[in-house]
Amino acid sequence: MARIAGIDLPREKRIDIGLTRIYGIGRNRAAEVLKKAEVPAETRVKDLTDLEVSRIAGVIQGEFVVEGDLRRQVQMNIKRLMDIGSYRGLRHRRGLPVRGQRTHTNARTRKGPRRSVGGRKKA
Repeated sequence: MARIAGIDLPREKRIDIGLTRIYGIGRNRAAEVLKKAEVPAETRVKDLTDLEVSRIAGVIQGEFVVEGDLRRQVQMNIKRLMDIGSYRGLRHRRGLPVRGQRTHTNARTRKGPRRSVGGRKKA
């Protein structure tokens, strides 16, 4: 089993798809990593040699910020926005959409489930 950047890659998938399980690596970056490591993209993860795994890990470790470091970096950026009181920081703090989406309707992913206002009887 190939373990790169602290992640176990799925054995049956092609290596170009398997690398996308690592946070911070998508399809394009996976192709770039494989090209630099000189590993064919159609190789299955289970068929990789130890040398190929170490070359891939070396390229990722040397050139890209991935997994824990990247997650920490993103969180620090969000915290910085909140600390300086920017508009985006305020939206993060209130749990509302950050990138200009409408909130009158929709935005349920950020706002959470609807909180119904109880039906009051007229007195």
